[in-house]
Amino acid sequence: MRPVLPPWSGTLATKAAAFITVMCCALAALLGVLVHVQVTNQTVGQARDQALQRLTQATERYEAGDTLRRGAGVDPPELPGELRDLAVAGDRGTMVAEREGRPTMWAAGPVDGERALAVAVDYSQQARTIEGLDRAILWSSGLAIGATLLVGAFAVTRVTRRLHTTALVARRISAGDLDARVNDPRTGPRTGLRTDLRRGLRTGLRKGPRTDPRTDPRTDPRTDLRAGPRTNPRTGPRTKAGPQDEVAAVAAALDSMAASLQGKLLAEQRFTADVAHELRTPLTGLHAAAELLPPGRPTELVRDRVAALRTLTEDLLEISRLDTGRERVELDTEQLGPLAERAVRAAGNGTEVRVVRDVSVETDRRRLERVLGNLVANAHRHGRGPVVLTVDGPVVTVRDHGDGFPEYLVAHGPQRFRTEGGTRGHGLGLTIARGQAEVLGARLEFANAPEGGAVATLKLAAE
Repeated sequence: MRPVLPPWSGTLATKAAAFITVMCCALAALLGVLVHVQVTNQTVGQARDQALQRLTQATERYEAGDTLRRGAGVDPPELPGELRDLAVAGDRGTMVAEREGRPTMWAAGPVDGERALAVAVDYSQQARTIEGLDRAILWSSGLAIGATLLVGAFAVTRVTRRLHTTALVARRISAGDLDARVNDPRTGPRTGLRTDLRRGLRTGLRKGPRTDPRTDPRTDPRTDLRAGPRTNPRTGPRTKAGPQDEVAAVAAALDSMAASLQGKLLAEQRFTADVAHELRTPLTGLHAAAELLPPGRPTELVRDRVAALRTLTEDLLEISRLDTGRERVELDTEQLGPLAERAVRAAGNGTEVRVVRDVSVETDRRRLERVLGNLVANAHRHGRGPVVLTVDGPVVTVRDHGDGFPEYLVAHGPQRFRTEGGTRGHGLGLTIARGQAEVLGARLEFANAPEGGAVATLKLAAE
């Protein structure tokens, strides 16, 4: 069974800090061992040479019959046994050992058969030097690890902050905010053209008139050649940018993707608005012509289809206006209970209204009635009765007892022209309801009741 780690242990900063710490410790240990071994060998070598030199001098004095100096003697009791055996065997050698509680460098050699002449050299200073060096290595390694960790954490934090910003922008884009951009300064000056592109597409949605690309000077190749180098509407002008790192490349790719998606979406919205606008005039004439047909079953079918087509066209035009963001509310103080009852009566489909707690809200009456009417109509069309509209303070709930909303709608909200389960409709009613709710500053949520049925909840701001 794998151990459960805390959430912070999975962050990039934590992993980078752990990696830097381990690598610094390993490097400090390696360098410390190398320096310790090198200095120790040098120090011990110098002390050994000094001891052997004194042993040579002591041997000469002993053979000449002179008195030995202090620290030299034959078979001294403090001489280590291993070194004495080596000297008795006829060899010379050195060894570091304790003498009177102090470290001492011993040198011994053979004299007079099975006896050993030994010299003791004080090794305290060299031992203190090595100990001081070890402490200096430990302190310097600790300081170096700490400084490297701080610098590394600072550098990694800058990278992770940029990654968090990129992730936040990606979440905003996935939530529908296609204006969101990372705008990383390392990606080069390309944002301006994308902004102009978005503004130009929105201007086209608002103004409506279209131009022929064959006669439009903005798309004429000759005009383009005279104006200067061409630009790519997705990536912007070909300008020299500074060196990019991997995070900047991800940010640039995300911005390019968002700009491309936004351009395609705005072009689609403009196409929908143009189609609906172009269909409106002939449909008006078709509706007038259908009214002149003689009574009969075929006439009723024609009128019904024309009415459905006119409703679809009006819905498309309303969605286009909502997409452009030009809708303006006309606020007034309304009692929510009576307003909900009027909306249900206008729908005329036998919906039960329950007022648990009535409140006054500052809202646009026409738009709010449109939202409630669409919710009630959707409940009757795609659900089963009884359909109940409940007013509880600034919260209005519309519930049916059918099969509930599809999973995609609960997770992502309504999508135009998407229906599931063989249901009739175009998915525009709930799309308009959510768009009008956003214009009102309200929040519209969709869920399924545990015991079955779809639940749409509209949360308004109370006065």
